[in-house]
Amino acid sequence: MTGNESGRRHTRDDVAETALRILDDYGLPDLTMRRLAAALDVQPSALYWHFPNKQTLLAELADRIVARGAAPSSAAAGLGWPDRLRAEAAALRDALLAYRDGAEVVASTYALGLGDAAAQRRLAEAAAAGGFDAETSDRAATALLHFVLGHVSHEQQRMQFDSIGVLATGQAADPLDRSDSAAAFAFGADLLVGGLERLAPGRTPAGGTGGEVSRSRT
Repeated sequence: MTGNESGRRHTRDDVAETALRILDDYGLPDLTMRRLAAALDVQPSALYWHFPNKQTLLAELADRIVARGAAPSSAAAGLGWPDRLRAEAAALRDALLAYRDGAEVVASTYALGLGDAAAQRRLAEAAAAGGFDAETSDRAATALLHFVLGHVSHEQQRMQFDSIGVLATGQAADPLDRSDSAAAFAFGADLLVGGLERLAPGRTPAGGTGGEVSRSRT
């Protein structure tokens, strides 16, 4: 049986969902095309019928992880834009944590410019609801996305090291207990969203009169 013929035994969805299970069971370093092919009982060459290379496979996995992290529309309904932005960030964190090395998969996909960029788009749409122009909304979304990816990547590394008993407790260790990671995430998200609120159109700067902010001269 040729690679293409054996590849047709499974759908693209079969391949991606099996890859997600391997990712969750073994982690990103052990998600190889050879291991994936063995799990599907096909030759590795058969996988390229659906995905031309591993990077495109990982991009598909990233899209699926992110898609499962959209804030429910029912929960977002009626929320002001700051709370909607916080809800989207929290939902993305939950989605990344649902898969082993989820943050690394999504971050590497974004770094390569692959995938759907749905997370960036949802965050930007939430920010735009505050009346910001497209450039400001995109920059705010990027900053918040980088925070989410970095924070969750750190959380997942600590979980992995803790699971094998090598988590350090010295001065360089995270001062927050793992049980406080959700609170630490919420605090960081609040800092970013709160900073954006201060830039909201029509908002008077603290201590100002709504006019141009004066600058001291030396």
